[in-house]
Amino acid sequence: MKQWIRQHWQLSLTIVVVVLGLIGVGLTRFNAGLYQQTVAQVTQVRAQSQSSTTDEFENKDMTYTQVVTVKVLNKAHRGRIYHIKNTYTRSGAMDQSYRVGSQVFLRIPSDQDSAVTIQGLKRDTALAFVVWLAFALLLLIMRFSGLMAFLSVGLNALLFYAAIQIDLMTNGGHIYLLFGVLAVVFAALTLWLVLGFSRQMVVTFGATVAGTGLAVIISLIVFSVTHERGVTYESMQYVTQVPRPLFLVETILGSLGAVMDESTDIVASLFQLKTERPDIESKQVFKSGIKIGRSIMGPLINVLFLIFMADTFAMTLLYLRNGNNWGYTFTMNMSLGMVQSLISGIGIVLAIPVASWLASRLMPREVLPR
Repeated sequence: MKQWIRQHWQLSLTIVVVVLGLIGVGLTRFNAGLYQQTVAQVTQVRAQSQSSTTDEFENKDMTYTQVVTVKVLNKAHRGRIYHIKNTYTRSGAMDQSYRVGSQVFLRIPSDQDSAVTIQGLKRDTALAFVVWLAFALLLLIMRFSGLMAFLSVGLNALLFYAAIQIDLMTNGGHIYLLFGVLAVVFAALTLWLVLGFSRQMVVTFGATVAGTGLAVIISLIVFSVTHERGVTYESMQYVTQVPRPLFLVETILGSLGAVMDESTDIVASLFQLKTERPDIESKQVFKSGIKIGRSIMGPLINVLFLIFMADTFAMTLLYLRNGNNWGYTFTMNMSLGMVQSLISGIGIVLAIPVASWLASRLMPREVLPR
């Protein structure tokens, strides 16, 4: 009876949280008063003209002009109506069209001779809906574990924001120490919230830190031997401080996630194996870990590669369609991402024996309840 009450109480609480979250998403349509920027809603759109364009590389595009009628929702101009001419292209590379019902940010100059312009869409409703959907699925499917996973993401985001603020204040003076410590805190906090403080968490944490650290050390040795030839730090865009430390920090954080994912899978499988077979020997645990790692290593490396390709796909097409060859496109747009993927791949491979060995040595002879 107590178990039935507990299960239904958790389900009811989950449903209440999900419903309240959905209401919060809806309220973002009425929060214009919270913004310092001028917010307006599109009430009417009228197409005015269109024309085709072709550049020197035979890239064809269509240019459209529309008259957008907006009604201001906040600040001193609330209630006023403006008719704004908006020009956009079919490709949408640097512009966009607007539809009835969309909420936008306006720039209303104090000079009456200047035109009112649209600065972009107000996207908080879409963002809030995506966050709500992820949170709702975690709660409905995983219940308490899902809540802890979502909490770990939120806390890690806050820590990352704090680290960036510290880096800006020190102008990158201690970037290696700052983000190195942050990576360790990321791993410890995430595993503690998801797995709880247990022997399994300690083993997973050790494998994650060791695998990531070894991958970075090997990459630094290779950089030193090759004198970093072919590593085009100058292709990093909008960098306001020395690019090399930023690249290494990106690599550490990127490798950390992949290695943690794999280590968690291997260690969790080995601890479950120990639960089902308490008499299994350490050597068998190690061999089982190697087999598990081999089975998930390939798909995980391919996932990293696909993420890398998806991240560079649009810019790669833009470079190629504007007369650049594959060599220049790869150098300026893809080379650093490929290097990071290779380093992460090294970390994934090294994490297999490390996680298997730590699990075989630190796993209790008799499985203790967590």
